[in-house]
Amino acid sequence: MAEKPQSLPPILAGKEYEAPSEFLPENLLREARRQKQLPNARIPEICVLDPDGDIVRHLRRKGAARISDGWACYHTELHEFDLAGRRLGIIGCAVGAPFAVLVAEQAIASGCRILISITSAGRINPLAAPPYFVVIDRALRDEGTSYHYAAPGEFAIADPGLVERAMSAIENLGLAVYRGASWTTDAPFRETSGAIEAARARGILAVEMEAAALYTFAAVRKQPVLCLAHVTNTMGRTAGDFEKGEADGSITALRVIAAVAEAVAAKP
Repeated sequence: MAEKPQSLPPILAGKEYEAPSEFLPENLLREARRQKQLPNARIPEICVLDPDGDIVRHLRRKGAARISDGWACYHTELHEFDLAGRRLGIIGCAVGAPFAVLVAEQAIASGCRILISITSAGRINPLAAPPYFVVIDRALRDEGTSYHYAAPGEFAIADPGLVERAMSAIENLGLAVYRGASWTTDAPFRETSGAIEAARARGILAVEMEAAALYTFAAVRKQPVLCLAHVTNTMGRTAGDFEKGEADGSITALRVIAAVAEAVAAKP
């Protein structure tokens, strides 16, 4: 008897990459504005994703951020704040690939033109003692969201121009920064020793939860997205891990955001 061919798992089956979606962020936002009685206002052109929420909490404690009038998302709040003479938007606690891209879709539909993600990450290759920054130039697609946007592949690739400009901007601050690959996972508590060693063998520098999906979204939607890893830990395997620095790393992160925003907003 002939062996029955194996069917593809649902994450890979039936994907119509060229077909438009029936569910659009613009329509979701339209109804959210109607229900919440919000104005149809635009958000800042440069927005930041802050998955840990530390930067947002720091800005709020200082009274330096206010909730945006133009953000109609059902699941998050967008705060606006001024940094180095520029008005920025920031969204906290959008953790993981599905949530990050859900928010990214709505941010672009609301007027954002450049999206910067700055997330804490675990160290894979021991370049230095944490904390330090990695400008992610490619991300291993070990998550699910990217497979709804693009055909299977090993890495999602960043815009090289954005990467170059971000590297120069952070180096000019005198901060420790590296350029390289990250591993994007949906399951941080399944980071086994074998998986870590496999990532290390690929030359991957850090592990995080959003970059592969955001870069795939960026490529498909043709939108500028840059992902930074703030390497702060070794996955909790040593005592005293997860230390980010002053104000939970927010002071340094805001310096990085200011420099990177200026660099990526400039025309290449």
